[in-house]
Amino acid sequence: MSGGTRTIEQRVAVKWDFPVTFTHGLFRAENRVLVETMRRLGEDRRHRALVFVDSHVAAARPELVREIEGYFAAHTAQIDLALAPRIVPGGEAIKNDIQLVEGFMRLMLEAHMDRQSFIIIVGGGAVMDAVGLAAALVHRGLRQIRVPTTVLGQNDAGVGVKNGVNFMGGKNAIGTFAPPFAVLNDFDFLVSLPQRDWLCGVAEAWKVAIIRDRAFFDWLTANAGKFPARDLAAMEELVYRCADEHLEHIRSNGDPFEYGRARPLDFGHWSAHKLELMSGFRISHGEAVAFGVLLDSSYAKEKGWISAGEFAVIDRGLRQSGFPLVHDEAFVRNASGELEIFAGLRDFREHLGGELCVTFPQGIGARFEMHEIDLPLMQRCLENLPRA
Repeated sequence: MSGGTRTIEQRVAVKWDFPVTFTHGLFRAENRVLVETMRRLGEDRRHRALVFVDSHVAAARPELVREIEGYFAAHTAQIDLALAPRIVPGGEAIKNDIQLVEGFMRLMLEAHMDRQSFIIIVGGGAVMDAVGLAAALVHRGLRQIRVPTTVLGQNDAGVGVKNGVNFMGGKNAIGTFAPPFAVLNDFDFLVSLPQRDWLCGVAEAWKVAIIRDRAFFDWLTANAGKFPARDLAAMEELVYRCADEHLEHIRSNGDPFEYGRARPLDFGHWSAHKLELMSGFRISHGEAVAFGVLLDSSYAKEKGWISAGEFAVIDRGLRQSGFPLVHDEAFVRNASGELEIFAGLRDFREHLGGELCVTFPQGIGARFEMHEIDLPLMQRCLENLPRA
């Protein structure tokens, strides 16, 4: 056919599956979770792996590198450690230097990691993000096994399908969607967490419960005081239930790679991300999310989407969970006299593709999306947040 236009419509469905396993003592030789996970596809081969360890975790667990090496030595007939475990910078700093990601890619290529090799990432959410991005780019994707070591990593960041680093002042401005091969949550890592990191993922539990699960919300309300008291059994239950909520959302919402504009699991995050950046990450992600959830819940109360009583329970629950909820950075104004934090709405809009779409609760356990924000009302909500 000459001079005409022809179109071939192509649709491809890709199936992804990955186990999320909860255990204790992952790197004890008698615990076969890791080796069986690497062999779960039934491939008749000796599986090679390169292990990256968060520096904060290595400092808290000085014996960890030896444990990892000992584990591979105990199962040498089935798995092979390509190089000694590599310790990498922990915390948000690893996401602020794109050259670190390049270095991880070089190491993977120099070690001749192929598409059936494993990159095992032991650390917090930031380390999983940065090393995970490198693994997703090498050979267009190496097999990633995530071993989250923080509450936030185990109940949220680690069980998702995203990675990314900060760039040009933008939170997660560069990244990919790359489902892991598996996620292995070892509760023993939580015991040595500093208090701020211990609490960080609790805010994400409140976030998801408010917009998805009334029963989980009621459980959080009843147990809020146990989290700052470092009750391990309560935290294990929180991690499991929160991870289950996130996985169910990814599995069932029809948009796991976020092609649409709605981001329900980003409830409270438009201001949280901005607050983190404005503070130079002095304010932790969990503290920022707790603030953002409270602010958007206050707006929802003023709009009549939740009751004053429901807002009071949210406010009290977040405080009992150990969060400082109001931060000086939230009230900083730019040269034009505008509150700088509201630039977070612009950033959020750009991240979503040009149209604002903000999730709010509609009662406890349900949600809906709004495309416009009444800025004067949101400012009043900010200024009236309870300080005590």
